Amino acid sequence: MTTLEQFPDDWSRALVLMAHPDDPEYGTAIAVNAWTRSGKEVSYVLATSGEAGIESLPPAQAGPAREIEQRRAIARVGVRDLEFLGFPDGRTEYGLALREAFAGAIRRYRPEVVVTLNFGLAFAGGSRNQADHRAVGLAALDAVADAGNSWIFPGLAGEPWAGVRHIAVCADSDPTHTVEVTDGDLDAATAALLEHRQYLEGLGVSDVEAHARAQVERGVLSDGAAHRVSFRVYQ
Repeated sequence: MTTLEQFPDDWSRALVLMAHPDDPEYGTAIAVNAWTRSGKEVSYVLATSGEAGIESLPPAQAGPAREIEQRRAIARVGVRDLEFLGFPDGRTEYGLALREAFAGAIRRYRPEVVVTLNFGLAFAGGSRNQADHRAVGLAALDAVADAGNSWIFPGLAGEPWAGVRHIAVCADSDPTHTVEVTDGDLDAATAALLEHRQYLEGLGVSDVEAHARAQVERGVLSDGAAHRVSFRVYQ
């Protein structure tokens, strides 16, 4: 823990690229609240609407419901801009289509920081990672270069953007940097996760409040009164 570096602070705009509604709420949203609280601008672009995530609800109903929950969640952590790209939940594949869509998002938002989720086979502790997370995280990593190149996707709208300086991967088992956060940031992230109530209840969670707090607390490194969120950072 003592070898981790402090996350750079010399930037103003970040873009969160993840797979599903609720993905940002497991750790990333804590740092997002700290960033927006300090005046930084953070936007979310999600590959899918999470329409396959509620077993008891058909995708045509679950997708819109989960989009609404995510829109409520971002308001809890100071985020205004949110897009859903319409890739199929559970069947999103790494490839040119996903890279191009993410490169387009990077050109639109022109961030200096891109944040995504662990794209390894497993999370820390050994639990296996989900297919969409792996595809999306790897595509986000590659899209940073794609967004700055005029010739990889020549039909892509927007001026090339090569201004991304840091790619931060949340929930990585081998982090390199941390963001200092407060109890208030944990509270905000918990409130954001609680906005996904229909989804959590669909998973069979009985005590949503206790579950949300426990999940958010799992996303921090705590040392007494100090809290930090860890990321693996690629330049």
